[in-house]
Parts: sequence; structure tokens; C-alpha cells
Amino acid sequence: MQKPLIGVVGRRRKGSRIGGFPSNFAEIDVDLYVCAYARDVAAAGGIPVFLPLESDPEELAARLDGLLLTGGEDIATCLYADRLEPGSIDPSIGIPGSAFDTPADALTGGEEIPLRDAFELAMLDASIAADHPVLGICRGAQLLTVAAGGTLHLDLPDHARTDAPADATPHIVTTTPGSELRRMYGPELAVNSLHHQAADRLGEGYVATAHSPDGIIEGFEHVDLPVVAVQWHPELMTGALSDPCFDWLIEHASR
Repeated sequence: MQKPLIGVVGRRRKGSRIGGFPSNFAEIDVDLYVCAYARDVAAAGGIPVFLPLESDPEELAARLDGLLLTGGEDIATCLYADRLEPGSIDPSIGIPGSAFDTPADALTGGEEIPLRDAFELAMLDASIAADHPVLGICRGAQLLTVAAGGTLHLDLPDHARTDAPADATPHIVTTTPGSELRRMYGPELAVNSLHHQAADRLGEGYVATAHSPDGIIEGFEHVDLPVVAVQWHPELMTGALSDPCFDWLIEHASR
């Protein structure tokens, strides 16, 4: 049996924002991919395939077997602003102040990249149409929420623990009995917390199956489709190379 091909999305930066690049690359576009995602996909038995923004989502979906929506920038607020409660957005700044002073240097937060949003939304549609499994991590979970008609908490500074190592586990999450996440992780697990946004009202077809102690949704899954999302970063935690969410992705992609 051939190993399944898993599409992995990344982020785009100007060369001027990447340390060590020569000055004449300042305005050159560079695609960046956190290597940990690829390592975990490979360790679980898949072949990671990085997806540039210029690719055609339908053509990609015809060749891939699964999709991994990764962490990164905020989802553009305009994509769900009309669903938010009146007064939840400060009109003077657009969104509540970010937990990050320099969001470009943080793992998540602050900055919005509409081109990435558009590509990933189209990639998600094409993957679901092809009946491929989808795993959403952090920003990926938020993209799934917005794509299905849900909303996000705009700023959760207590969850943006970028002052600690990426594999630090400042809180636990509790999973729902009978869920995929309960099958993967058991009743509860300690997780890292590197996000300043998270799902608030889930989109159509999704059910929350993991929560932090303060009630924030930390994981959810689709009631009919092979789609699972987590708000923490399993790819950065100790034991990431054997994390069960990547096994889940490869297992379903192999079908």
C-alpha cells in the first residue's frame, strides 16, 4: 500500500522579515513551513506535501489523500464580523488589542493574511468534496470554525503563553465521552497554549469535544465528516512524533 499524501499549509513572509536573508531579498516572497508538522506526518506513516498559495486547490485535492491545516496568523476578521455580537469589535482598532507586541515574531496572533485565508478556505472545500480527512491545529481549528459559519473569541490573552517554551503545558483539557478526541487522548491531557483566539460559536455540523478549565473550546469534530480540530499545538509537545491525532489523520487518509 502506498503511503498517503498529506497536504500541509504554511505562511508567506517577505525576505526582510526572515533573519539571515540578504538585503536584496527584502521584497522577495518566501513560503515558510514549520518542520514539526512534516516530521509528525512522516512518523505516522504519511508523506507531507507543502502547498504553495499559487496551487490550484481542486487539482491538489485530486492528488492528495488528506489535509493538515496548521497554525499561524489570525483569520481575517471581515470573514465573520457580521456574525459577532454588537459591540464586540472596537471600531477604533478593528479587533481587540493583540496579546503580542510583535505578532510577526510570535507563533500566532495579530496579523491577518487574506491571501492565505482564501487559499485555505478553497483547499478545505476541495478536500471535503473529495472526502479527505482534515486535521485542524490552532489557526486550522479557527479556519474550520469560520468556514462553517461560526465565530471566534477575538482575544484570549491568558491562553497566549508565548513566555514559556513551546512544549510547556500550562493547563489541561477535558475530552467528551464517546468522542474521537476521547478515544485518542483519554479523559484529559495537559497541553501547550500558544493562541490568542479560539472557537466561540462552532459552525454547522461541528460539536465541541474538548474544553479547557475556563470553558474555552479546545477541540471539536464533525458529526458526519472525517474532520477533527485541536486548539493546542501537538506537533510541538513532548512525544509529538507519536501523537495520536497524526495517527488518526494517516489512518483515515489511508482508506
